[in-house]
Amino acid sequence: MERKNVWETYNDRQIKELEKLCAGYRDFLDNGKTERECVDTIVNMLEDAGYTELQKAVLKGGRLKPGDKVYAVWMNKSVAIYRLGRRPLEEGLNILGAHIDSPRMDVKQNPLYEDGGFAYLDTHYYGGVKKYQWVTLPLAIHGVIVKKDGTTVEVNIGEEEDDPVFFVSDLLVHLAGEQLDKKASKVIEGEALDLIVGNRPLVLSENDKEDGKKEKKEAKEAVKAGVLDILKKTYDVEEEDFISAELEIVPAGKAREAGLDRSMILSYGQDDRVCAYTSLKAMLDVGKTERAVCCILVDKEEIGSVGATGMQSRFFENSLAELMELAGEYSELKLRRALARSCMLSSDVSAGFDPSYASYFEKKNAAFLGNGMVFNKFTGARGKSGSNDANAEYMAHIRKIFEKKGICFQTAELGKVDVGGGGTIAYILALYGMNVIDSGVAVLNMHAPWEAVSKADVYETYRGYKAFVEEADLT
Repeated sequence: MERKNVWETYNDRQIKELEKLCAGYRDFLDNGKTERECVDTIVNMLEDAGYTELQKAVLKGGRLKPGDKVYAVWMNKSVAIYRLGRRPLEEGLNILGAHIDSPRMDVKQNPLYEDGGFAYLDTHYYGGVKKYQWVTLPLAIHGVIVKKDGTTVEVNIGEEEDDPVFFVSDLLVHLAGEQLDKKASKVIEGEALDLIVGNRPLVLSENDKEDGKKEKKEAKEAVKAGVLDILKKTYDVEEEDFISAELEIVPAGKAREAGLDRSMILSYGQDDRVCAYTSLKAMLDVGKTERAVCCILVDKEEIGSVGATGMQSRFFENSLAELMELAGEYSELKLRRALARSCMLSSDVSAGFDPSYASYFEKKNAAFLGNGMVFNKFTGARGKSGSNDANAEYMAHIRKIFEKKGICFQTAELGKVDVGGGGTIAYILALYGMNVIDSGVAVLNMHAPWEAVSKADVYETYRGYKAFVEEADLT
């Protein structure tokens, strides 16, 4: 089955819609390089669209009615968004679920040290990365430092034109003979991914020198002392405050249009913020529906959806229970029925076919950039290990919706059977008994510091998500 390149199907109106959507998406990527930043951006968009925070609705009391819009934030890293439909929640919801975490480097709790005239921050990489891709790039620091008094200091260094940037060094090629003989996984070791943050020693004036002991100590680690001095003057934080900090190291720079034809977007963090943004936009743009609609945007997918802000937590279930209570519907049995009768698209990216590495793909079952939204009936590895395998009836139901709405889509697997494999949040939601299938955007360079997608696929995925929340119903 050949799939047509969707660029060939668009009229002028659709091209304008596509460009407007993708401009908003690039802005979303620039403003949301961490989970916290994503949630802040999302909440602003929700408030502008007339959504009310769920906890405020709980405190206010009263009853929610069809068409009411609420959202719940958990630990500033995950958000669940709801719009009530005309039918009871017990009959199920139409759910979009994506993740907003991306591979990166995290600063350790005791990170700052000096060696060879450089000040470093020690890091621990997060998620599946090729470590050698993260050296010699301009990098930025994003995150928060929370002091003992509860004050939160926001950090964002490296994105403005006059900001400094940071980097991880690499061995010059003239000395790298032994290094280049290593396996790619060993060329750069995890403990070598330390961020260079300074090279200028602190010079103390005579008034600053309290005694000879302090002078000797600071002369020995004067570059580290210089960095700490900057942190104190700029953010009023001490070295001990790193203990209660969440600082993420990400590529510096804005999302860019790619290609002479500007047909693609090149940016950090598109796995999975491309599906998060298109899901959110579909949620914001949908009108009143028969079934309630929901969008879940969560943390920690890249490391197994663990922890209090990952999909394995009870955050989603608890927020739905609160929603049902406000709608006058809650009971434990009705909650279970609502979950089991729901339909979901696990909104996550798929690997785009790369002609430079064609041998790793099975071409008939690969996703191509520009061929529309991608469905992965199952993910997992090799013998479908760790997979949610959507049933044929559900796939047929979605096909019918997309044909009705004129949505262009393709189906794919993540590489050859004995080569590929990957996971999403689909299997977790499937535990409730609901119908779930993986769907999203094909990505080139997945998990690299800079990933590429087709603008056309972003547009078709948005259209597909919107059609799904409006039409899906297997009850």
